[in-house]
Amino acid sequence: MFVSDFRKEFYELVHSQRVLLFVASDVDALCACKILQALFQCDHVQYTLVPVSGWQELETAFLEHKEQFRYFILINCGANVDLLDILQPDEDSVFFVCDTHRPVNVVNVYNDTQIKLLIKQEDDLEVPAYDDIFRDEAEDEDLSGSESDDGSEPSEKRTRLEEEIAARTTKRRQRREWEARRRDILFDYEQYEYYGTSSAMVMFDLAWMMSKDLNDMLWWAIVGLTDQWVHDKITQMKYVTDVGILQRHVSRHNHRNEAEENMLSVDCTRISFEYDLRLALYQHWSLHESLYNTSYTAARFKLWSVHGQKRLQEFLADMGLPLKQVKQKFQSMDVSLKENLREMIEESANKFGMKDMRVQTFSIHFGFKHKFLASDVVFATMSLMESPEKDGSGTDHFIQALDSLSRSNLDKLYLGLELAKKHLQATQQTIASCLCTNLVTSQGPFLYCSLMEGTPDVALFSKPASLSLLSRHLLKSFVYSTKNRRCKLLPLVMAAPLSIEQGTVTVVGIPPETDSSDRKNFFGRAFEKAAESTSSRTLHNHFDLSVIELKAEDRSKFLDALVSLLS
Repeated sequence: MFVSDFRKEFYELVHSQRVLLFVASDVDALCACKILQALFQCDHVQYTLVPVSGWQELETAFLEHKEQFRYFILINCGANVDLLDILQPDEDSVFFVCDTHRPVNVVNVYNDTQIKLLIKQEDDLEVPAYDDIFRDEAEDEDLSGSESDDGSEPSEKRTRLEEEIAARTTKRRQRREWEARRRDILFDYEQYEYYGTSSAMVMFDLAWMMSKDLNDMLWWAIVGLTDQWVHDKITQMKYVTDVGILQRHVSRHNHRNEAEENMLSVDCTRISFEYDLRLALYQHWSLHESLYNTSYTAARFKLWSVHGQKRLQEFLADMGLPLKQVKQKFQSMDVSLKENLREMIEESANKFGMKDMRVQTFSIHFGFKHKFLASDVVFATMSLMESPEKDGSGTDHFIQALDSLSRSNLDKLYLGLELAKKHLQATQQTIASCLCTNLVTSQGPFLYCSLMEGTPDVALFSKPASLSLLSRHLLKSFVYSTKNRRCKLLPLVMAAPLSIEQGTVTVVGIPPETDSSDRKNFFGRAFEKAAESTSSRTLHNHFDLSVIELKAEDRSKFLDALVSLLS
């Protein structure tokens, strides 16, 4: 069931209990977790934190801990499947689910005792009515056929029996009609996968309602929202609306007059709203590298071609920026150039057909030296979490990424920024090689691209979030490079090697790249049906239904089934 009063029905319930936190491996979940941890520390709530990257880990961790806890909190996992069916918990276990995955499973919505959904009701959820999908068991029991013989006339008996048979037949027909209607309603409801309000924003809302919101918590909420925008999980309209909500909080928390401004301590935290450039990590990199490795500019300039590189030189010449300045670190550029840089870049970008070069975002200052944009922190945290280094387990990477969000661990954040630069370079190099060697092919109803074993940085792209980001950026670039109009409107299925020993690949499905795209993804259900109809050996382990693991030998029959299903 949906929780209407988060404070009374959630926080005050767990306040005096020991709780178990299951947190998914994405930046928004980490930010929501940080806010909740800060609240728990304020009120001395005892909790255990367990990072989970998929359903298998969630099941294993639950079995391990279920005896010691009664209250479980799930962040960014658990809403889009029947949770009680998967975990088989005791009857007194209670699950609080704060998840951005939509649609929410109907069993979770209508379970009043064990499943409590921490989900904003303003999101347009369109949950089917209870009577359309659930029936009372008693109704389904056939009318009792063994009527007692009370000595009535045979003709009366026969009439009564005929009426009974007619009534039963009518009931059966109604039941069949109801079941067919239920199937249609559920198919329409569950057909597309999409995302709701950021979990970090939901948790910040809770902190604000309890008057315990701090500037740090507000920053984490901003990073959670920016993570959704960076990964194209929400529409531009939704992003702008949520930015507006957070902007009011930023004004409230960071409002200071002149006298206070001069009395600030050196390491004070300041958050400000910015209308900044859409360039990845440019304040921690050189402008040239950032233009080269941002998907927005790389796709529009077509930087994988010689002609595209010439266009970039023309763009820089149009701005009147010397190459020497552009290629050195942004921090070392002439102050006179940096002052009007945003306006200069926006003006030239408009001439080159890039109308939305600047975007609404937020930045944070730690004292006078350290300044980060929200997108910088998203890239850094994601790179730490999906680091291809073999030296640590997934949990170590998770803890390191979680630590990098605290201002006391700026060294970890800077390490994440360096990893993110390599990550972005690897992404653009892979896109260039895919487009130059025509690896993206049209299968009819969708485009398909497969990374070969031995491709540089292939280990990086076996991770779900990295592969999804690569696929989205590849699709954007492909749309700008192809002359085929029909191909511009197609979705993309991408595969990357996962494990050579087990012979498995990670497959991800990305919705079409159009301006009016509502970011709804139909591949989750399509993958399930294709695997079912061909008995392909797949593992639907990821919280995003559009990411699966597949045996490499079954790939061709799986793709054939997908083609016939979507044609």
